[in-house]
Parts: sequence; C-alpha cells; structure tokens
Amino acid sequence: MAELLYASGLRLIEALRLRVQDLDFDRHELTVRDGKGGKDRRTLLPNRLGDQLREHLEDVRQIHRADLAQGWGGGMLPYALARKYRNAERQWGWPWVFPQHKRWKDQPTGKEGRHHLDPRVIQKAVKQAVVRAGLAKPVGCPTFRHPFATHLRERGQDIRTIQE
Repeated sequence: MAELLYASGLRLIEALRLRVQDLDFDRHELTVRDGKGGKDRRTLLPNRLGDQLREHLEDVRQIHRADLAQGWGGGMLPYALARKYRNAERQWGWPWVFPQHKRWKDQPTGKEGRHHLDPRVIQKAVKQAVVRAGLAKPVGCPTFRHPFATHLRERGQDIRTIQE
C-alpha cells in the first residue's frame, strides 16, 4: 500500500477506500471515489505495481469467496447503493482492495462483513520502516504524495494538470 501511495499520489484514506472496480489495469489508472472535497478523480496506476496488485487481488478474491461461502456479506456499500443494488456487495467489484483481516458484525442489524484496513496499521508499518531505515527526518503516509507531484513536474507535466 505504501508503494501505491507513493506511485499514485494517493492520500492514505483514499488508498484504504479503493475497491476492486476502481483499478483499471488496461488504462493504467485508478479512480478515487469521494476524495477530498467529496469529488471523484483519476490518477496513475503504475505499470511496475501491476503484477503485485494482481497477485494481491487474487488473495482478496479468495477471502471474498470464503466470506460469501460462510454466509458473510461483502464490504459496506456507499450511501444508498445497498438499497438500490441489493446483491452488489456479493459481486466481485465491490470488495475493498485492502480488506481488514477480521470480519465485523453490526450489532443492531446483525449484518456481517469485512471493512477496509484500519489506517493505523499502515501508519505503524511506515513508522517502523522509517526507524529501521535510520531516517532522521519525520516521515509519514502524507509524505509520499510530495515526491509523486515533484516527479511529475520533473517530467514536464504542467502544475495545473498535477493539481487536478
């Protein structure tokens, strides 16, 4: 996930909220839904992460199938989509790209499923990597967005396009 943050310029919460259908390997892009300001946007899906992400998605697919076989639902659907498309959570496009390891149960409704990873899991992993690397400067998940924009600028992209 940290590589994806760096290579795509994503915010941590944007990466956590990615769903399988948001990844377009053919066009080498991903769609961020309901990002900052409540807007959707597209960004780069680097070629070098394609194989890793495909392998990861196979693991996610197995988790999704096992959950469904055991009578669990999929991930939580945004807004009113659960009412509009009653079986959408069971379809392959809706699971989180980075699902949590444990399933959840909503006590009032009895509904069961799997949510995305807790952001603290990634934040802790990044912090440990910084310590192991012996870096003196403070580094966190937001730090990965800056080199993404800088590298695009170095390749000749205009600043307005990068901002969009």
